[in-house]
Amino acid sequence: MASDRITPRTLKGFRDFLPAAMMQREQIIDTAKQVYRSFGYAPIDTPALEYLEILTGKGSDETDRQMYRFEDAGGRQVGMRFDLTVPLARYCAQHINELGTPFKRYHIAPVWRGENTHRGRYREFMQCDFDTIGSQSLVTDIEVAVVIHELLNQIGISDFTLRINNRQVLNGLLEQLGLRDQATPILRALDKLAKTDAETVMEEMTRQSTATTEQAAKILSLVQVTGTNGEILDQLEKLADGHEATLEGIEALRHVIEGTQAAGVAQDALVLDVSIARGLDYYTGTIYETFLNALPQIGSVCSGGRYDNLTGVYTKQELPGVGASLGLDRLLAAMEELGLLQGHRTPAKLLVTYFDRDRLSDYLRICTALRRRGLAVELFPEPKKLGQQLKYANRQGFEYALIAGTQEFEGQRCQIKDLSTGDSHDVDLDEQCEQLANWLQSHSPTPASEHAG
Repeated sequence: MASDRITPRTLKGFRDFLPAAMMQREQIIDTAKQVYRSFGYAPIDTPALEYLEILTGKGSDETDRQMYRFEDAGGRQVGMRFDLTVPLARYCAQHINELGTPFKRYHIAPVWRGENTHRGRYREFMQCDFDTIGSQSLVTDIEVAVVIHELLNQIGISDFTLRINNRQVLNGLLEQLGLRDQATPILRALDKLAKTDAETVMEEMTRQSTATTEQAAKILSLVQVTGTNGEILDQLEKLADGHEATLEGIEALRHVIEGTQAAGVAQDALVLDVSIARGLDYYTGTIYETFLNALPQIGSVCSGGRYDNLTGVYTKQELPGVGASLGLDRLLAAMEELGLLQGHRTPAKLLVTYFDRDRLSDYLRICTALRRRGLAVELFPEPKKLGQQLKYANRQGFEYALIAGTQEFEGQRCQIKDLSTGDSHDVDLDEQCEQLANWLQSHSPTPASEHAG
């Protein structure tokens, strides 16, 4: 019957996660939740499936092509969400009377795109979004930058650059060149500038729009202005030549930069980059992309922007929005390449070794007492030789092993073995395990090292 067995395999672009990888994902997700909540964002959830008309025509032609779509058992045309922002727009249009404005939400969930896979990019991937709906205040734009900065720092990453721009600036520059109606294909091409060379971007601009070679070259020269943030803003004001929308975008950028610095973001961590376009069509104002300085080629690990018109296809009520999304899978790929991840396979800090069957109740008592004090503890299930149990502990990534047999229980002592150094420590084993718990908690790693690992 062996020939009848189904070969176990996963679809291209989809993955199984072993415990070590899943623990890293959950640790970052937990950190993201803590950061988002600290700014007042509340959790929501939406269905993986939406009516197809809800999703199509909202992102780009490319996302429409990449969308997983089918007819369900009821004959309805449905699609799997390609991001969390478009479902949010539908959600707000449907529930805003209950929610009120401003409405701040975070949403951490998988999305699906049938695109070509590459490093840090899969067909099913996790997004960690946060957004504010119902306010056009630049305070909300400033907060997005501050949240991104705080989030990466809390994860344990400090060497990054948050690049910002404003779609009004880009649209205004295009209008001055008589290409405002060609903004969509031109900005999609421009969005690829960080991934390819200028010549390739120029070729795509001229191929996908009515822009001439001279106009494409002019666009690239406009968006590649250099200098400090203040110097770039001054140059853009001259290039704007009095164009009202462009000047509005420049002034918005000035306020966002000043506000983020006032909030404690380091001046060199926030960079104005006029070439940042963001590939999705619904952005209208400030846009954000975040790059790791040690690995910029992997792409942006946290992106977003302002979208003031997205809900307009669902409701007459004006519901401007701004937010960003942490690309969890891309970030993890980068952290792995940079050696910032550790290979723990267990969330438990301590393995309680098991030797004496007659003392099972004592082993169980110790585990329960420690868990009630907030420690993650695992009891080895069988009374095997110490070497076998320690081999398991090392393979799983435990920090400590508790070693106790009949002699130790009678003397109310146990041995704690530090599995990273091999050192052993004698610790009192009172009835409530108070001293043992205190010892373990005092030897816990700092939050920063936990975030890094």
